[in-house]
Amino acid sequence: MTDLPLTRADALARLAAFVPVAGQDYGRLRNLDLGPGRHRHVSRLSAALRRRLITEDEVIAAVLAHHPYPAAEKFISEVFWRTYWKGWLESRPGLWPDYLRAVAQAGARLETDQDLRLRHARACAGQTGIDCFDAWVQELDSTGYLHNWARMQLASIWIFTLGLPWELGAAFTLARFVDADPASNTLSWRWVAGLHTAGKAYLSDAGRIAAMTGGRFAPKGLATRAVIGPETLTVPRPMPPRAPVRPAPTAPSLLLLTPEDLSPETVPALQDLPIRAMACLDGESAADRIALQDALARAQARWPEARCKGALAPADLAQAAQDGAQIVTAFAPVGPAADRLTALPRGLPLTEYLRDWDAQVWPQCQKGFFALKQHIPAILAKRGLA
Repeated sequence: MTDLPLTRADALARLAAFVPVAGQDYGRLRNLDLGPGRHRHVSRLSAALRRRLITEDEVIAAVLAHHPYPAAEKFISEVFWRTYWKGWLESRPGLWPDYLRAVAQAGARLETDQDLRLRHARACAGQTGIDCFDAWVQELDSTGYLHNWARMQLASIWIFTLGLPWELGAAFTLARFVDADPASNTLSWRWVAGLHTAGKAYLSDAGRIAAMTGGRFAPKGLATRAVIGPETLTVPRPMPPRAPVRPAPTAPSLLLLTPEDLSPETVPALQDLPIRAMACLDGESAADRIALQDALARAQARWPEARCKGALAPADLAQAAQDGAQIVTAFAPVGPAADRLTALPRGLPLTEYLRDWDAQVWPQCQKGFFALKQHIPAILAKRGLA
């Protein structure tokens, strides 16, 4: 059972508890993985930020109210990393269907390659004999969470020591993380595998694992060389992110919630819309469903005259839209939510709102992270956060 916040109230409480240590303490201790239930040096806000139960602006504003930017720079950079992955993938949307095809192809190999099937099964069960890897798999299965530093080690061991396709590893973690984000998950695995920055892979080190875990682990037999596979891809040139079809400001509207943005009451673009009804698409996980119900309750409090239709299957949305001339939903970045919206029945009057945060930051995410990092102080100043 996860202790990650899946309601806005819990997320705000977690943020308030974390703020005192978000400065130099975070910068110094953030990579320590002390084990399940002891991740006190990181915020554990990822599940809430992934669903925008709270926003990046809210988190950064709270941190900067207690710490000057230089002291909080490490934590704020981590908030921007999440946005960076989304913006980078938005500029190269074809990598998502490429990944899905590669997962299917690797899955097909499992059917015919007995050795690969056995090694994959042992990895997924946490029965490899590599102490840290097996413990992390068990923690992930029981809590839906891993420390970010541990995620890099697990991915590196999966790829370079166990010799398993990175795509199967990315699919394994995407299905289990309570904070699963398609951009962060897919692109982080690509980065570890040496496919994000050409020729630069991430190789786990047994001594560093022992140090960062307080001596809990002493892994044996880790790869000492990162062999970047022959499937190395040419990264496509970035393109401008797709533009949303914006809602008409005076048209009666049905507000459609997805796990991409679950604090609609904080969106300036929605405040004056005549929202007549609200609904959500069925969540794909138990965590999604908890967060969606919390968001629906808050939306109902904000727009009490709107009819709440609850969770709908895609086929039921056309009937529900009869209450409004347009369906208004959050911009869905590349990933499963966007795929589900694309698969809705044709002809639905679907419109999207794009958060100002994304509109401002995504254009700076087309190269490496450090190209974005140099713009962070200016972004914060422009947004009134510094």
